[in-house]
Order: sequence, then structure tokens, then C-alpha cells
Amino acid sequence: MLYAILCYNSEDAVGSWSKAEDDRVMAQLGAVEDGLAQKGKLGPVARLMNTTAATTLRKSGNEQIVLDGPFAETKEQFLGFFVLDCESLEDAIAATRELAIANPGGGAYEIRPLRIFKPAPEGFRGKALG
Repeated sequence: MLYAILCYNSEDAVGSWSKAEDDRVMAQLGAVEDGLAQKGKLGPVARLMNTTAATTLRKSGNEQIVLDGPFAETKEQFLGFFVLDCESLEDAIAATRELAIANPGGGAYEIRPLRIFKPAPEGFRGKALG
């Protein structure tokens, strides 16, 4: 079974780190990642860009509204994610509209630029879900 480990922290706190502090944290994380990789447990490592780069497609029934920023309501839970390779934000919004149509009910889709720090190391045991 695969698990997504979603890391939460204050963007203001992390953004205020000096380069030396950020390098120290990345080195500490790298040590943990190396251990997990040696066990064949580490998949891709990604860090979402700041929420200021987010776009949300909110839907209510058949109506869809595109908003700047992350605007999911707190009564909604983060349930999963898609990684899409799109030419532009407009392309990503178009693809998200298709997902919204395919998924019944309300909800929100936060569209965030994604930066891959490391691909899955050789030996990662993750298999396709099914």
C-alpha cells in the first residue's frame, strides 16, 4: 500500500529561514530519505510551491468558478491528488474542469505548481494502485 505523506507547516515560518537553515533542514531530510530509499520505501519527493501560486476551481452542481488562491473550506478534507503535465495554468484549469465534471457533488480543486526535488530512487517498491 502506498501512502502520501502530506507535510504541513507555516509558509511564513519556512519562508523566513536563512539559506543556512534551509540547507540544514534539507540535509536532515536527505538523511531520512536516504534511509527510506535503502529500504526501497521512498517514492518521488515534491514540495508544493507557496499558496500564493495556487488557483482553485470551486464547483457547486454544474457551476464552476476559478479563484486565485487556495480556498477549500475547512469542512472539506484533502482526499487525494493528481499530477498533471500541462503547458500552462489555462491548460491545467481546463483539465481540472474535466475532472470536476467527472466527479459528482461539490468540492474544490486546488491547482498548485509542483516542483520535483527528486524522482523515485532505484528500488522503490511502489506499484500501481489497484
